Amino acid sequence: MASDASALLAAVRVAPIPDRAGFLVRDRIESRLAAVGEAAARYRLEVRLDDRIEGFGVRGDNRIVRERRTLRARWRLVEMGTDAVLLEAVAGSDAGVDVVSSEYAVVAAEVAALERLAEAVADEIVARLATWARGGRR
Repeated sequence: MASDASALLAAVRVAPIPDRAGFLVRDRIESRLAAVGEAAARYRLEVRLDDRIEGFGVRGDNRIVRERRTLRARWRLVEMGTDAVLLEAVAGSDAGVDVVSSEYAVVAAEVAALERLAEAVADEIVARLATWARGGRR
């Protein structure tokens, strides 16, 4: 059964995902899928991302002291040839960022948060795909 699951995962191809967050998520998903091997493409993974940064933790002078970066992925697994949607779900994660006086430090923290979020979202998607491949599919 495990080899059947590996064969299914190896047959998944990830469609391009726009923007920096999309590049990071796609790269992480592809690296996880490559670890199980490669097979002829039978499935296409389509991912739409929503990457947001919202300020909260406001001081008395109305300066934001904390941000929350949220990355949500609405994704679906499509069978190539028939375009039948086999699996559809949402994955997501969020991280806090301290807003300090150095703009460079804030930008660096936002980028680091995005990299961590891309890892978490990719892990969640691949784990769900693996569950589906092991028999949770219809």
